[in-house]
Amino acid sequence: MMHTVILLIAAILPAGLLWLYVWKKDAKPEPASQLIKAILWGIAICIPVAFAELAVMKMLFGNGGPISLIGTTVEAFCVAAIPEEAAKLFVLWLVLRKNPYFDEHYDGIVYAVCVSLGFAAVENFFYLYGADNWIGTAIARALLAVPGHYAFAVLMGYYYSLYHFVERSAKNAIAILLVPVMAHGVYDALALSGTVNPLIGGIASCVLIYFCIKMHRNAQRKLVSMIERDK
Repeated sequence: MMHTVILLIAAILPAGLLWLYVWKKDAKPEPASQLIKAILWGIAICIPVAFAELAVMKMLFGNGGPISLIGTTVEAFCVAAIPEEAAKLFVLWLVLRKNPYFDEHYDGIVYAVCVSLGFAAVENFFYLYGADNWIGTAIARALLAVPGHYAFAVLMGYYYSLYHFVERSAKNAIAILLVPVMAHGVYDALALSGTVNPLIGGIASCVLIYFCIKMHRNAQRKLVSMIERDK
């Protein structure tokens, strides 16, 4: 029992700290009920998304798995990035479509982060629960995977608000899903490459760290730009 509690804390803490960072920057904080609703929606989609990913995985690769870098790239985009980001966008739309408190540019980022980090916390718990070395896994995911979900959410929330408040163009509408899917897909493609080619995987790990730094800087610029718009 105590082991499960420790795993739960280790899984939730990184997501909680990132959520706190975003929440503290909101000049006009959203009602707690709306934030909790968004987080719970993020948690609720975990199981349906997991089943969808298993179905797509089986359809693409049968009972095995990818055996080439092309295969891992297809897995990254089709099995992980597209189902997960599409599900997050769907519940973000559910949360915001009749939400009277969605009245500032920054709000799109706040709600998107709530949805994504709710999802990330549950995903993180199952990864830690099934890991032989859960401490190493917890550290790696706290530094990369959970912040990755946070960055994808900032990008989604940015374009959602841009479309809603600034310009209802096809370009912005497409970017709401396309940009986080591309970021998520590239992240996973780099992370999965080591499963089929350890040498390339080692190089890809270095590229992944660089990619994450650039992605987070981009996400931070977008976050700040929405704060500035609200001023």
